Amino acid sequence: MTVVHSPAGAWRGTRREKVSVFRGIRYAEAARFGPPRRLPPHTGVADAVRPGDIAPQSPSRLEGVMGAAAPLPQSEDCLRLTVTTPDPRPSAARPVLVWMHGGAYLTGSGEWNLYDAERLSAEGDIVVVSVAYRLGALGYLCVPGLSDGNLGLLDQIAALGWVHDSIAAFGGDPGRVTVAGQSAGAHSAAAMLGIDDASRLFGRAVLQSAPLGLGFASPGDAERVGALFLRHLGADPLRAPVADILAAQARTARELAGPLGLGSAPPFLPVAGSGPLPAPAAWRASVVRRAKAGLDVMLGTTDDEMTAFYGRHPVFTALRRVPLAGDAIVDRIQRAVQDRVFERPTRRLADLLAGSGANVYRYQVRRFHPGGPFGACHCIELPLLFGDGDAWRDAPMLAGIAPETLASAGARTRALWSAFARSGVPDGSRWRRHTPRSRHARALP
Repeated sequence: MTVVHSPAGAWRGTRREKVSVFRGIRYAEAARFGPPRRLPPHTGVADAVRPGDIAPQSPSRLEGVMGAAAPLPQSEDCLRLTVTTPDPRPSAARPVLVWMHGGAYLTGSGEWNLYDAERLSAEGDIVVVSVAYRLGALGYLCVPGLSDGNLGLLDQIAALGWVHDSIAAFGGDPGRVTVAGQSAGAHSAAAMLGIDDASRLFGRAVLQSAPLGLGFASPGDAERVGALFLRHLGADPLRAPVADILAAQARTARELAGPLGLGSAPPFLPVAGSGPLPAPAAWRASVVRRAKAGLDVMLGTTDDEMTAFYGRHPVFTALRRVPLAGDAIVDRIQRAVQDRVFERPTRRLADLLAGSGANVYRYQVRRFHPGGPFGACHCIELPLLFGDGDAWRDAPMLAGIAPETLASAGARTRALWSAFARSGVPDGSRWRRHTPRSRHARALP
């Protein structure tokens, strides 16, 4: 056991072979549809030896691609984080990487075993903080007089505030914080680049497969989704059981997806011009100011993002059976959607940041094994960074990939992310900085 004394109180964690892990730390509390509130320091020594409860959620739609996380209790008391550190002493002052998980703002948790950071922390000699935040309607519902949306985003900012105040006690340097996220987590990190109260809390960012083409919801669109949700709920959202909230959320998502289920955008998104998130023009101006003030960013996508969503979709499965042209038609659709949602907006953000003075590096995750059934799909880099062989053993996207291939690609990827968290450069002089006129992206892993 390891005990750390922080401004938030004393925590008892678990010492592993090369790192200490503190799980399930409450960084804030919140009433339903209320903002997160800072917790007073607790007395005594609190246990942080097991994962905390995760946000209420239904199974992920990508379980058929990335596999399922080990089950954990769900509750609205889910504002938790896990700290993994090589050396929990204030004098250590190691770089800090704060991880925001993905899951379409509907699923996931920083407490998942899939995001275990022991290898990343030990090999990279960095402190990793994995954050959980409110999801779905409980995190992003926008209904006048009830919630302005963006509660999950406020949770993330509260977690960054906790890191700023407390991470030194765990051996981290609050002056060297990198925010990293994948999918919805990367989308959240992009939002925070334009939120002054958030962006001052970190100096580097890693955006992995951010669906930037979705943009942020307008207040009008968010309120229409909120009204649809209330119609499906048919009860007072302040008092409705969590199970009814999740059922109404699922019905809302199905209706928005359309009769064929092809609408893949999350029903709940951060709302522009509400709470901490500025309206689009003001957000862009804030991003430019932050880039000029000094910012390091690494961002990229995978070669085959959309196979995770369309690979087993019944409509596309049927299309592929069309003689001669079926595969080509599906591939063309996937490429068009991928370009609109992921690749083109990622290049545009890279151009904006680099053109405004930020140090920007772009990457592209290629197929690292020809036998992978989904190619370099959405989420394929996650097992290279987090978890271990047991956590990802049943992931369909890794079927046919030899353990030694995965181990080698993972070691290289973890080294790149750790180097960026340490210095703002992924791999010494071998990476070229992105410029607005360049189209170069470093091939990974």
